[in-house]
Amino acid sequence: MRSFRVQLANQSAQRVDLEVGFVGEAENDRRVVDAVAAIRELELTGGPLVCFNGPCSLPVAMALAHAVAHLFGTVAVRDPKMGKYVVAISHRPDLSVGSLLD
Repeated sequence: MRSFRVQLANQSAQRVDLEVGFVGEAENDRRVVDAVAAIRELELTGGPLVCFNGPCSLPVAMALAHAVAHLFGTVAVRDPKMGKYVVAISHRPDLSVGSLLD
């Protein structure tokens, strides 16, 4: 059983939403491996924007961002305190790092 999950929540031509979260007890060395394996199984083809939502440790977040950064023009992460997605990586001139998305 994996210690981290990545699931497709919504997909359109403009945006892919992924739900992430912890499963059971594990340390980050195991979670990083499991998170990367889970995202690879989705066989994402890329697009303009991918958004992550759910609890995640810093090592796992970095591994997930690396896994999708060259597939998508923009990578955003949900900030529950703000109630918005924050752009963390952008290769697009119309969306800069720090931009807020609904």
